[in-house]
Amino acid sequence: MEQVFRAASDEITAGNEMVVATVVKTSGSTPQKPGAKLLVRADGSGVGTLGGGCVEGDIWFAASQLLKSGGSAEMRDYELNEDLAAQDGLVCGGTMYFLLDPIRATEEESDFQDFNEEVIAAYEGGAPVAVASLMKVPEGSDLPVGSKLLLRENGSTSGSLGDEKLDSGAINDARRLMAMGRNDYITSESGVEYYIEAYTTPPTLVLAGGGHVSKAISNVASTLGFRIFVIDDRDEFSNAERFPEAEQTVVSDYGSAFEKLPIGTNSFIVIATRGHRYDASATASAMRTPASYVGLLGSKRKTILIFEELFAEGFSMEQIQSVRSPIGLNISARTPEEIALSILSEIVGFRLGGDGGTLKLDQRLIDKAAEKAAQRSETNEPAASSSAD
Repeated sequence: MEQVFRAASDEITAGNEMVVATVVKTSGSTPQKPGAKLLVRADGSGVGTLGGGCVEGDIWFAASQLLKSGGSAEMRDYELNEDLAAQDGLVCGGTMYFLLDPIRATEEESDFQDFNEEVIAAYEGGAPVAVASLMKVPEGSDLPVGSKLLLRENGSTSGSLGDEKLDSGAINDARRLMAMGRNDYITSESGVEYYIEAYTTPPTLVLAGGGHVSKAISNVASTLGFRIFVIDDRDEFSNAERFPEAEQTVVSDYGSAFEKLPIGTNSFIVIATRGHRYDASATASAMRTPASYVGLLGSKRKTILIFEELFAEGFSMEQIQSVRSPIGLNISARTPEEIALSILSEIVGFRLGGDGGTLKLDQRLIDKAAEKAAQRSETNEPAASSSAD
């Protein structure tokens, strides 16, 4: 939600008050997932979204009231039940938890501004950062909800959750989230709950090989916010005309090409060269980078042959097991475009923590829907709205 942070920066500069509402946790089926944000300005306007419908409307109203009352940060839960379905057609059936964080012209605003600027810098290619926010404390605790701790990649911090032991735990949790800008809701051993969001530069996609599949991948990846880099040892397959979406195209042998690119932990490498020999060289070079994901296009037989070469070069079992090959999800893809969809689906799932499984309802839930429909039919009760959430 980069636009929310940029809007917050504008409001701070203008000296305006605001509330930033964030989805910090969900259970069941919900219209938005953790990390979604809505900034509510003092004039009632806003930036971002929490999923729309009456959920967003109610949180928007609560944020406005929080500004008027002068209240402090608070956590709220919102159950998406059948009553809401009747009102709004938002048939979800889960629970959403929100942090409502008012920003006012106080010393805390200065801290928020500093944090906000570091988050924006991370989005723009600077070092990644993570922000932990205190959400819930045991009864009797005087720790203030909304307290924040910022962790930088170099290990330095600003702010505090209010307890040294909590800060130490949050720092450890934040480190595992920073590489790919993930978030998590943590309950500590003491019962204190906090939410961590990590922010980093947009993900980098490196395509080793400029053939038809890489061209199709580039077309789709550009719509998903990836920075795209292309490597090929032939001019006609690695150039700005062929890959207009790419930030950079490199003509080089695959053994040294990766050294010329800004590859970090939030990088994803796809090996799709024109032959076995080039694939082996590119894969070996890619494995020596800090990229979190290396995928190799090809059949199982080709993968086995290349893995044999990699073992012979001295790569460990753990290193070779980390290579995704054959790359992609099993959707029976055939065309370059279908293969691109398969590959990017796996990459996005890897990046966001998805398991690649189907979202289709279990049969027991379909049976439950049929049972309820039969009950309504017997009582002539109208069905709830069937609008998609």
